Amino acid sequence: MDDGVARLSARGLRDALRTGELSARDVVGHCLEAIEASDRQLGAFVTVTPEAALEAAAAADEAHAAARRNGTLDALPALHGVPTAFKDLHDVAGVPTTHGSAAIDHPPASSDGPVVALLRAAGAISLGKTQVPEFGLTAYSENRVARPSRNPHGLALSSGGSSGGSAAAVAAGLIPLAPGSDGGGSIRIPAAACGLVGLKPGRGLIPAGESTGDLARLVVSGPLARSAEDAALLLDALVARGAPSDRRAAHSGRHSASYLDAVHSEPHRLKVGVTLASPWEQRYRIAPEPEARAALDTAVERLAAAGHLVAEAEIRYDNRYPDAFTAAWTAGVGSLRIRPEREPLLTPLTRAFRRRAQQRSRAKLDKALAFLRRFERDTVAQYRQWDVMLMPALAQTPRPIGWFSGQEWEATADHDYARQCEFAPWSSMVNVCGLPAVSVPTLWTDLGLPMGVQLVGPMGSEALLLQLARVLEEPASSRRGIG
Repeated sequence: MDDGVARLSARGLRDALRTGELSARDVVGHCLEAIEASDRQLGAFVTVTPEAALEAAAAADEAHAAARRNGTLDALPALHGVPTAFKDLHDVAGVPTTHGSAAIDHPPASSDGPVVALLRAAGAISLGKTQVPEFGLTAYSENRVARPSRNPHGLALSSGGSSGGSAAAVAAGLIPLAPGSDGGGSIRIPAAACGLVGLKPGRGLIPAGESTGDLARLVVSGPLARSAEDAALLLDALVARGAPSDRRAAHSGRHSASYLDAVHSEPHRLKVGVTLASPWEQRYRIAPEPEARAALDTAVERLAAAGHLVAEAEIRYDNRYPDAFTAAWTAGVGSLRIRPEREPLLTPLTRAFRRRAQQRSRAKLDKALAFLRRFERDTVAQYRQWDVMLMPALAQTPRPIGWFSGQEWEATADHDYARQCEFAPWSSMVNVCGLPAVSVPTLWTDLGLPMGVQLVGPMGSEALLLQLARVLEEPASSRRGIG
């Protein structure tokens, strides 16, 4: 990509497109060239749609020219001409949706999914579909459909999941920002692995992410970006048409402006509760690596220096959580329509989850769902003692490709799942509670790998979380190069 374009933030790119300093055709062309040059190694994209993207860019430039003639540039949509891409769980009209699975057919989608429709209406231009794990089930984006999604900061490493391809594309500079969906950490995990800001909004703020059988209402969509400011820009576009004004107001907390305006305000003095407690710790070995602890210590220091009260929080979780969450998380794969002769094409983990879901009675599933609602009430009550909760984003540095699924060792589905829970032990309970949370990088290791923290706030605190992310995010000048 041209150095001048590549150095621009998403907001800077939006502004340059708005003033006419850059044309949509120029920007989309640069992004497509970058994808062509880099993605063969990176594996961020499953499908690239250059013809459709360039056609949309030409239409955007025509609309810009008409608006300039009419003096109505301010009426152009918020992301007019800005390139993006969609994870391959979302339908994009005319493009196959693989769901990361070789066991199902991949006909072109007949219409756009909700998030795609929102961002098209906001003026964004889709460049294609990005890599995901099969049916979005795992914390790594490897499947039997396309190349694994690799980490731009170390190509032997995973970019995380399930929004791993989108995170890799943003972190590598192939696109300026992207939406992700998050049912158990699927925005925050790849954001942490790739050194991005990833925001999981609170339940109900914007249209739900697309997920099969989401009985526990876990899945939401939200932004992946290289800064808190760019994440706010994308959140505004997702929310503007995605929620009635009363719903937006209910989620807007103390701010009445856009998220992009609010992100530059200083938060009031907060009580920040720090915890390493995880609802998975009674089942698996949760042992934060030194890099995870260092990222947390850095966040504590920055927040304290900004005037916030930061102290240890005592949080206790019910040890029945692992079984209940896993039952809810995997329920959807049991009801998928897959022809018997194609079942062997499923990944071993999906096959195991599917078999167990089909064997689980409805009564047991209902019991698990009822437990999760009680877990939500209890956890929210504990968190309410603090304005914001702070914990590591991940317990470990980004893992090698094949590390979870056992491509280089003999693995079982249970080993695979255990490794994921030990890698990301602080994400899924936030989905159960429906709360907003943000992952933000706070340091880079000696090997040039990002490490960060997660902030969890009460309902309606998205603006506050983005303000804190701006305080915490590591200055770009101190980051090591991608490679």
